[in-house]
Amino acid sequence: MHHPEDNPWKITSQKDIYDNPWINVTEYQVINPAGNPGIYGRVHYKNLAIGILPLDEELNTYLVGQYRFTLNLYSWEMPEGGGPEGTDPLESAKRELLEETGLKASRWTEIQRLHLSNSVSDELSILYLARGLEQFEAEPEETEQLIIKKVPFAEMYRMVCNGEITDAMTVAAVLKVQLLLTENRL
Repeated sequence: MHHPEDNPWKITSQKDIYDNPWINVTEYQVINPAGNPGIYGRVHYKNLAIGILPLDEELNTYLVGQYRFTLNLYSWEMPEGGGPEGTDPLESAKRELLEETGLKASRWTEIQRLHLSNSVSDELSILYLARGLEQFEAEPEETEQLIIKKVPFAEMYRMVCNGEITDAMTVAAVLKVQLLLTENRL
């Protein structure tokens, strides 16, 4: 499929609105693709979003439960975290898996890249499948009050299909792994 590479948006000015160690918000004055003046805001994430779907030899996986401040809801997800810009995302994935679940994996496969909420942010997510699991001690961060639950992958898939899991990275990873299982490519 052919698509134009030229950016139809023209920036006339920009200013930083907010900045902290994790995000930066910039406001742009623009000329939109129709040629009219407008405004656009962008949230820049200073970390990559990293998601890990651990899968043992019996096709069990691990759910991480936590209260999500931004949603004001409890959420079941795969192990996730941030990887600072400029660092190897696989090393960030290994660190996050160990921190949240106490697991180490001997085999890693990148299964998907996603842009999350691409109408307002540039956040990139990299999803991994972790196999060859070995259990160690979890090391959660002080901001994380986590519940870890080992479940059959089929149960996690059912939870995604029933809307019980709504985290975008988890949904994408579970559906991708289910596809790989169905196509006998795992």
